[in-house]
Amino acid sequence: MSYKFTEDHEWVLLEGDVATIGISDYAQGQLGDVVYVEVPTVGDEIAKGDELAVVESVKAASEVYSPVSGEIIDVNTELEGAPTMVNEDAMEGGWFAKIRVTNSADLDDLMDEATYKTFVEGLDE
Repeated sequence: MSYKFTEDHEWVLLEGDVATIGISDYAQGQLGDVVYVEVPTVGDEIAKGDELAVVESVKAASEVYSPVSGEIIDVNTELEGAPTMVNEDAMEGGWFAKIRVTNSADLDDLMDEATYKTFVEGLDE
Protein backbone atom coordinates (compact mmCIF):
# COMPACT_ATOMS: atom_id res chain seq x y z
CA MET A 1 0.00 0.00 0.00
CA SER A 2 1.28 3.41 -0.87
CA TYR A 3 -0.12 6.89 -0.87
CA LYS A 4 -1.10 8.66 -4.09
CA PHE A 5 -1.57 12.43 -4.31
CA THR A 6 -3.44 15.04 -6.36
CA GLU A 7 -2.17 18.46 -7.38
CA ASP A 8 -4.79 19.85 -4.94
CA HIS A 9 -2.98 18.06 -2.08
CA GLU A 10 -5.50 15.31 -1.38
CA TRP A 11 -4.06 11.88 -0.63
CA VAL A 12 -5.48 8.45 -1.42
CA LEU A 13 -4.58 5.17 0.24
CA LEU A 14 -6.09 2.25 -1.67
CA GLU A 15 -6.79 -1.05 0.09
CA GLY A 16 -8.51 -3.44 -2.30
CA ASP A 17 -11.29 -1.34 -3.84
CA VAL A 18 -11.57 1.04 -0.86
CA ALA A 19 -9.82 4.42 -1.03
CA THR A 20 -9.21 6.37 2.16
CA ILE A 21 -9.01 10.12 1.42
CA GLY A 22 -7.40 12.98 3.33
CA ILE A 23 -5.25 16.05 2.79
CA SER A 24 -1.49 16.03 2.77
CA ASP A 25 0.74 17.24 5.54
CA TYR A 26 1.78 20.07 3.21
CA ALA A 27 -1.88 21.13 2.81
CA GLN A 28 -2.62 21.16 6.53
CA GLY A 29 0.53 23.24 7.06
CA GLN A 30 -0.65 25.77 4.50
CA LEU A 31 -4.10 25.95 6.11
CA GLY A 32 -2.89 26.54 9.63
CA ASP A 33 -4.95 25.51 12.65
CA VAL A 34 -8.05 23.60 11.51
CA VAL A 35 -11.12 24.64 13.49
CA TYR A 36 -13.94 22.82 11.62
CA VAL A 37 -14.34 19.88 9.25
CA GLU A 38 -17.52 18.96 7.40
CA VAL A 39 -17.43 15.35 6.24
CA PRO A 40 -19.72 13.77 3.62
CA THR A 41 -22.61 11.37 4.27
CA VAL A 42 -22.18 7.60 4.26
CA GLY A 43 -24.09 6.04 1.36
CA ASP A 44 -23.71 9.02 -0.96
CA GLU A 45 -22.32 8.49 -4.43
CA ILE A 46 -19.50 10.84 -5.39
CA ALA A 47 -17.81 11.54 -8.70
CA LYS A 48 -14.14 12.30 -9.17
CA GLY A 49 -13.70 16.07 -8.77
CA ASP A 50 -16.83 16.55 -6.63
CA GLU A 51 -16.59 18.29 -3.27
CA LEU A 52 -15.93 15.66 -0.62
CA ALA A 53 -15.41 17.73 2.51
CA VAL A 54 -14.97 21.30 3.75
CA VAL A 55 -12.09 22.29 5.99
CA GLU A 56 -12.09 25.60 7.85
CA SER A 57 -8.96 26.93 9.46
CA VAL A 58 -7.99 30.13 11.18
CA LYS A 59 -6.77 31.32 7.74
CA ALA A 60 -9.43 30.13 5.27
CA ALA A 61 -12.13 27.68 4.29
CA SER A 62 -11.15 25.12 1.68
CA GLU A 63 -12.99 22.44 -0.21
CA VAL A 64 -11.53 18.95 -0.44
CA TYR A 65 -12.29 17.28 -3.76
CA SER A 66 -12.66 13.57 -4.32
CA PRO A 67 -9.81 12.10 -6.38
CA VAL A 68 -11.97 9.04 -7.17
CA SER A 69 -15.56 8.12 -8.02
CA GLY A 70 -17.58 5.71 -5.91
CA GLU A 71 -19.76 5.24 -2.86
CA ILE A 72 -18.89 6.78 0.50
CA ILE A 73 -18.77 3.81 2.88
CA ASP A 74 -17.27 5.43 5.97
CA VAL A 75 -16.51 8.92 7.30
CA ASN A 76 -14.25 10.11 10.09
CA THR A 77 -16.87 11.50 12.47
CA GLU A 78 -14.16 12.12 15.08
CA LEU A 79 -13.12 15.18 13.07
CA GLU A 80 -16.38 16.94 13.93
CA GLY A 81 -15.40 17.08 17.60
CA ALA A 82 -11.63 17.15 17.09
CA PRO A 83 -10.83 18.98 13.82
CA THR A 84 -7.24 19.52 14.96
CA MET A 85 -6.62 15.84 14.15
CA VAL A 86 -6.09 17.08 10.58
CA ASN A 87 -3.14 19.17 11.80
CA GLU A 88 -1.81 16.59 14.21
CA ASP A 89 -1.99 13.52 11.95
CA ALA A 90 -2.99 14.52 8.42
CA MET A 91 -1.75 11.32 6.82
CA GLU A 92 -3.48 8.83 9.13
CA GLY A 93 -5.88 9.89 11.91
CA GLY A 94 -6.98 13.00 10.01
CA TRP A 95 -8.59 11.14 7.10
CA PHE A 96 -12.01 12.34 5.87
CA ALA A 97 -13.77 9.49 4.10
CA LYS A 98 -13.50 5.98 2.71
CA ILE A 99 -14.87 5.42 -0.77
CA ARG A 100 -15.57 2.15 -2.56
CA VAL A 101 -13.93 2.95 -5.90
CA THR A 102 -16.05 2.29 -8.99
CA ASN A 103 -13.41 3.25 -11.59
CA SER A 104 -9.84 2.25 -10.82
CA ALA A 105 -8.67 4.35 -13.79
CA ASP A 106 -9.33 7.39 -11.56
CA LEU A 107 -6.07 6.54 -9.80
CA ASP A 108 -3.98 6.57 -12.98
CA ASP A 109 -3.32 10.32 -13.01
CA LEU A 110 -2.36 10.59 -9.32
CA MET A 111 1.24 11.16 -8.20
CA ASP A 112 3.28 8.74 -6.14
CA GLU A 113 5.02 10.05 -2.99
CA ALA A 114 8.33 10.88 -4.72
CA THR A 115 6.62 12.79 -7.55
CA TYR A 116 4.40 14.65 -5.08
CA LYS A 117 7.41 15.60 -2.94
CA THR A 118 9.10 17.07 -6.03
CA PHE A 119 5.83 18.85 -6.96
CA VAL A 120 5.57 20.44 -3.48
CA GLU A 121 9.23 21.47 -3.48
CA GLY A 122 8.56 23.31 -6.75
CA LEU A 123 5.73 25.26 -5.07
CA ASP A 124 8.00 26.58 -2.35
CA GLU A 125 10.54 28.07 -4.76
